[in-house]
Amino acid sequence: MTNLDALAAAARPLTREGILDFLGTLPRPPRILGLGEPTHGPQVFPRLRNEMLRYLVEDAGFRSIAIESDCLAGLLVEDYVRSGTGDLDDVLSKGISHGWGAYAANRELVEWLRDCDTEVRFYGFDAPTENMYARSPRGPLLYAYEYLSEMELVPGGRAEIEGLCGDDARWEDPAAAMEPARGVGSAPEVTRLRVIADDLRAGLLIAAPQLIAATSADAWWRAELHVRMAARLLQYHAALAHDWPGRINRLMALRDAIMAENLLSIVEREARRGPTLVFSANAHLQRQLSRWELAGPKLAWWSAGAIAATRLGDDYACIVTGLGRLGEREIGAPVLDTVEGRLAALGHDRLLLRGPDMAKLTADTVPRKGFPARAGYFPLDAEHLAEADGVAFLREV
Repeated sequence: MTNLDALAAAARPLTREGILDFLGTLPRPPRILGLGEPTHGPQVFPRLRNEMLRYLVEDAGFRSIAIESDCLAGLLVEDYVRSGTGDLDDVLSKGISHGWGAYAANRELVEWLRDCDTEVRFYGFDAPTENMYARSPRGPLLYAYEYLSEMELVPGGRAEIEGLCGDDARWEDPAAAMEPARGVGSAPEVTRLRVIADDLRAGLLIAAPQLIAATSADAWWRAELHVRMAARLLQYHAALAHDWPGRINRLMALRDAIMAENLLSIVEREARRGPTLVFSANAHLQRQLSRWELAGPKLAWWSAGAIAATRLGDDYACIVTGLGRLGEREIGAPVLDTVEGRLAALGHDRLLLRGPDMAKLTADTVPRKGFPARAGYFPLDAEHLAEADGVAFLREV
């Protein structure tokens, strides 16, 4: 039997039946199932996510979806889904970060969640950051402060937080991404803000029974999310303002660590409800070290999935996605001696295979090349497929 014959025998159709069959091959039903995409933008990948979510909700007990978007902004989407709060266009614009609220597939997702007979929660699990800036900690700090101050459980006052933070624009200056001296994180007042964030989080833990009884578990969870993100934002801003050779690598690693922390918080919150489908770039969900070579530095850091998997074990599973031809990104048909080329040669538009099977049957392939860097595409690597639970493949987009 040739490798192509063996691949054909191991492949499942990427359908409801194929997905459920794949879940049955895992050591145990996962608490988190990651679905990665190899490039951002083409709507076929988030639409595959939407399709999979419907199957998982209806047939596998999944009760939440988490996407690569600002975790605090995502609360606007969850409020709209649960109670209809806000206007959909405004919610999509403000509640899904990176400009991805404009994606048709994300609108379709939110509309489906709103209309679904089953309660399916929406989460963003990304840090409150963008490529060129990070959010001010003022809003998250004040949210947590107000929650605690209602019960007179926090020292200090709102005025101190407002005064130390100042104008949000100075925190969110895009120039700080490339010029550390423009960053706020090394200012003396940031040290005091980090103490305040630590005190607020301690207050939430110390009085958790009282606070939850007086409000709700959901209200407490939101307050904890806000103060945790305030602390992480202050840490991120400190790294932005630190001028050293490993600065960019540190920022990449911090972002994924925040994402992992958010995933673990979601798992804990959803423990009694059901598993979560997580959608993000392959590089944020894979178990191996994530790598990215820019014009200068070669970056390497542990992804959110790699970090979460060390804590969750078999409760974490991940499907990475590859593609064949992508016309809109000038990604031509793959050659046969690549992973994608072997899969494309099977002649099926959509396939799903186990990662370990793929690793064995494509071990003699070479890395895919020949597409423009601006395509933002990260090809599959046979060397690491064994670390993925599954591999989804779309032949032509």
